[in-house]
Amino acid sequence: MTLAIAHTDPAALIARCDSAGARTARGKPEYKNGAVLPVGPWQPLTAALAAELRPTEQSDSTLVELVKLPDGPPPATLATLANRLGDPDAVHLGQATSPAKALTTTPNHQDGRRIGLHIDNWDRLHYQAKNTGRRRLCFNLGPGTRYLLLGSLDIRAVCRALHTDPEDRFPHTDDLRAYTALGLPLRVFRLRLDPGEGYIAPTELLPHDGSTEGQPQPSTATFWLGHWPRGVLASLI
Repeated sequence: MTLAIAHTDPAALIARCDSAGARTARGKPEYKNGAVLPVGPWQPLTAALAAELRPTEQSDSTLVELVKLPDGPPPATLATLANRLGDPDAVHLGQATSPAKALTTTPNHQDGRRIGLHIDNWDRLHYQAKNTGRRRLCFNLGPGTRYLLLGSLDIRAVCRALHTDPEDRFPHTDDLRAYTALGLPLRVFRLRLDPGEGYIAPTELLPHDGSTEGQPQPSTATFWLGHWPRGVLASLI
């Protein structure tokens, strides 16, 4: 497993995380054909799995953190919220509202079909540099609870399993779809985010998506990209 989630309280991680397998979507009109989806039932996170998720010598750029909104007065505009977090070049990507009860949330902007777990490519990085990309900061603005979905393997590990020459590639969501279609092992972890909670995660590197599965209310998330040091925001776990 290459996924690493920063935490000092395993019980707090276990309380908000569960896991399931993965499959590809076939014949689902609301999904792009081949989209990677979690397949239940969801299982509670075990102490052994929580221990596997603890970072060892993980660099900041490859680490997942669950975080709280910063203390103090709110910023003048939401777009400036990340200005005090240590990266003057951070970019506000905007926000997106997800409907209630959605297994995954990200749509294809061409036809509206959902794309399932995927890899971001804002930084357009080659295989050898894919672990150096900016991390995504996200906050759940509510009103409903939402989830962060994460794959257990990063896209470089996926490419190594698929290709004899991964160093020559630009890793892509299509690699993740091909890997999953072959039935190769992939776990999906689901992390609960209540309103006012968020994450910082290497979405250029890790398969991910949002989810509102089982939640009766929609939620809006807002996003930034930046190079943030570990611990720049208070941890939830």
